[in-house]
Amino acid sequence: MSNPNSIVLVHGGFVDGSGWEPIYQILKKDGFEVIVVQNPTNSLPDDVAVTRRAIATAKSDVTLVGHSYGGAVITEAGNDPKVTSLVYVTAFALDKGESVSSLLANPVPGAPVPPILEPVDGYLFLDRGKFPASFAADVQPSLASFMADSQVPWAVEALQGVVSEPAWRSKPAWYLVAKDDKMIPPDAQRAMAARAGAEVVEAPGSHAIYVSHPEAVASVIRHAAVGAPALAR
Repeated sequence: MSNPNSIVLVHGGFVDGSGWEPIYQILKKDGFEVIVVQNPTNSLPDDVAVTRRAIATAKSDVTLVGHSYGGAVITEAGNDPKVTSLVYVTAFALDKGESVSSLLANPVPGAPVPPILEPVDGYLFLDRGKFPASFAADVQPSLASFMADSQVPWAVEALQGVVSEPAWRSKPAWYLVAKDDKMIPPDAQRAMAARAGAEVVEAPGSHAIYVSHPEAVASVIRHAAVGAPALAR
């Protein structure tokens, strides 16, 4: 592989960057430079700034990857000139003036409601007992339980962060739809992907598809990083 893009991985809400480890290992073996962002998820501007600092350390042009709320982050941070392509993994591909909060306020009729608890001191958690079924239904039960018990507080302010100019308007995007997602309905994922003009790949998997099916996710990232069409599933 000659001069592949560097890959920068951005996690979503309630989790941290450690969930990317299986994908990190796969892509490192493929010869990619892989950087994992650790966002505090306190606010969208802060997370964009942290992500841009990670982009700045990359040795080459960047394929920027976001999961869930990380999609909001890469939609803004992806305007960085080093970023040449975007990958949304069951993620929020927001448009100008939108926030995660504004999209959650208009759910798909009949879609499962994520078990988000009432905010405490401005931060959100998922109900730990319901976390595995809603977020990680196809993850090994012991790991899903660990993910539930090691949640990162997600600030309401981060959900309310508004995108100024979506990077997908000027850069190619790929979107992996997790067909069994109980957090972001697949139809909502498809609608955001279509609006962004993204190349769409669909695969069976929960919201934690990056943990449960890392090779499927890595395949999409790999294609984006070399500018090749991904194979629909």
